[in-house]
Parts: sequence; structure tokens; C-alpha cells
Amino acid sequence: MQTNRRAFSLRIFLPEGTPDGVRTVEKSNWTGRAIVCPRSRFNDAKARPDFDRTGVYVLVGPSEESDLPLVYIGEGDPALPRLKQHYAKKDFWTSLVLFISKDDNLNKAHVQYLESRLCELAREAKRCELENANEPQPPSLSEPDQAEAEGFLDEMLLIYPLLGITVFEKPQAAPTVAKRYYLRAKGNVAEGYEDANGFVVLARSEVVNEVQASVKRAAQVLRMTLQESGVIVRDGEQLRFAQDYTFDSPSIAAGVVLGRSANGRTEWKDAEGRTLKENQSAVDPSDGE
Repeated sequence: MQTNRRAFSLRIFLPEGTPDGVRTVEKSNWTGRAIVCPRSRFNDAKARPDFDRTGVYVLVGPSEESDLPLVYIGEGDPALPRLKQHYAKKDFWTSLVLFISKDDNLNKAHVQYLESRLCELAREAKRCELENANEPQPPSLSEPDQAEAEGFLDEMLLIYPLLGITVFEKPQAAPTVAKRYYLRAKGNVAEGYEDANGFVVLARSEVVNEVQASVKRAAQVLRMTLQESGVIVRDGEQLRFAQDYTFDSPSIAAGVVLGRSANGRTEWKDAEGRTLKENQSAVDPSDGE
């Protein structure tokens, strides 16, 4: 993923005139286009020419197994026949995001490569239940074609979070300026920090073994899912995080770590004992107040 960020603008078009209908999204100085379509509008929207182009798509819906979203990643040349099959045979998804090239620069090999890379990123991030039964293998691309596909992927990864899709987001190296927060309970210590995507719990953070009856279902199910996927592992008699992991909120992070219901904004404390809430509420001296 890109590390050097530049300001950019997006153009969002609502062809149906409603915010909950079909949307097209284009980024400044880029040839790609995203088509966002609710399942309920697919039968009408499929007549749009964009669906007859070569593209890579993500289907998103709720999971019956956990509070993580259920995701299917696919490609099509063109995309429409595959999407019609998924509309008829896959019931889980509630929305889709299709990426195409406005100048038809994407070919079958490009979208196969993008599909493979997106599946790889989703499996690494472990922020969704991936519905793909098999792991697609990348095609053999020339060095220039692979570089072109990676460049297209970088742009897609900038846009996905703006569409509410964060399943490809894996925590980057913790910034040195990020304020660290700690949870201490029953001899266990967990460490993390807040970032734009939520709250990151760092690898080696310790997790309370017992789950109390008061724990919220979302935290309990997510905790089980993270153990099954290897994000939380047993190290002797201790449960630990095997990798950095981003939670949607500090409260869900605290609930998973503590095994009980928790207000993360008061449970997470910095090295001086100040809570996350206190630090967020502190008056900035530069405000002159």
C-alpha cells in the first residue's frame, strides 16, 4: 500500500438521484471508476454499460457466524455474467462495489491479479469472513503489467474505506507519535493506540482468559473468531495477540481483551493514568482557553 499520501478529490455521481441508490465514484487524475450498487437495485442497474466492462468486485453482507462482515471477492471479463450468477445464487450480500477502467485498460489477467491480491490482503487483515472457498492464484504478468496492476490496486485501496469497506486495512507500523494506552487486569497487560480506522491493539498484548457473562455478544463472538483465525493465540497458560489488530472502536477492543463489557474510553489509560476520554476532552492550549 502507498505510504506517500497526496491530497485528492472524489467525484460522486448519483444517477438515480438518491443517496441510497447506485453511485459512481471517480478519483481525480485516475482512469478507474467504482460502481457502488445495493443488491435491491441490481436488477435495474445491471443495464448500465459499466457492468459490461472488465472489472474486479467485492460483495459485502452480514455474517451469521460473527459480527465481522461477510465478503466475496471476484472478477469478470465482463463482470455482468458473474454478478448475475451471484445475484441468483449468493443470498448473503447486500451491496457490491465494482472497479473498472474508464479507458478499458484492464484485461482479464489484470483483474485476476487484482482479485488475488485483494483476497491476500483480506486474509492478512482478518477483518472479515471471506466467502471465497479457494484462494485465487495470481496470473503470470510481465513486470510492466504487474506494476500497472499494483498502481491500480493502490488507488482502489484509497477509495474502499471511503465507501465503508475497511476489510483490507491492516495496521501499519505504529507511528512514533501515537499515544499509547494500556489495559491492566488480573496481571495482564494490553497495549494499543487510536488511529483513523479505529483502535489498534498491539501484538504481544495479553488477553484475560475468562469470559464473563456480562460481555456483549459482539465482543464475545469477535473474540472467538479472532482465536479461530490465529489473531489471538495461546502461549502456555496465557492468551496473547499474535499480530497488531484494528478494532472498530476502543470499547470493542477492551471487551475482547477483558472478556467483559467495557467502556473503552475509560478503560484504556496512558502511562500517566489518564483515560482515553480524558485526553480527548482535554483543552488544547493553542485554543487560548
